[in-house]
Amino acid sequence: MKNLEMLLVANFLLIFGTAGLLWPEKFLPLFDALLFPWAASHRTVRSHCIGAIVFFFLLVGRALLG
Repeated sequence: MKNLEMLLVANFLLIFGTAGLLWPEKFLPLFDALLFPWAASHRTVRSHCIGAIVFFFLLVGRALLG
C-alpha cells in the first residue's frame, strides 16, 4: 500500500513536470503566488518542472527497488 501511495505521488509529479515544460505560461501565475518576493520567469518554472521530473524518477526507482 505504501508503494501505491508513492507511485501516485510520483505520477502527480510527472504530470506537473510535463505540463510545466509544455505550457510554462500557464504556470507563471501559480509561481508568482508561491515565490512572492521574486518575480517568476519561464526559467524558474522550467527548472522546478525539471526537478519534479527528476524527483519522479527517484520515487519510481525507490518503489521498484525497495
